[in-house]
Amino acid sequence: MASTKGPLQAADSDVHITFEDQQKINKFARLNAKVEDLKEEIKQKENDLKSLEDACDEIVLLDDDEQIPYLVGEVFIYQDIQKTQVCLEESKRKTETDIAGLKCKAAEVKELMSDLKSYLYGKFGSNINLEADEE
Repeated sequence: MASTKGPLQAADSDVHITFEDQQKINKFARLNAKVEDLKEEIKQKENDLKSLEDACDEIVLLDDDEQIPYLVGEVFIYQDIQKTQVCLEESKRKTETDIAGLKCKAAEVKELMSDLKSYLYGKFGSNINLEADEE
């Protein structure tokens, strides 16, 4: 059989991928997926924080003697405005702490990805694309 390799196929055949290289490519892919998951989780937590801030703003408009339904687990409990404000502030602080932790974790993962990216681009040059598609 005659081989009909074009210039692109010839260039691809010149690249030799070792088992170690494949492991690094796989690790990069897993880290990239983790970063995307963390971004989604951060986005959700930021939405939760915005909802808590909106709730705090709305409570200010209510009468002092009004009972407010507050969701705890799967049930609503009724409590006064001051207690509800304290609960909302605690929830806001916890959510802000969670967001900061997720952002820190995402930065650590991105740093690992940067190291892998440097190695892989150094070895494979333009034969590998590790950039995320921007939507």
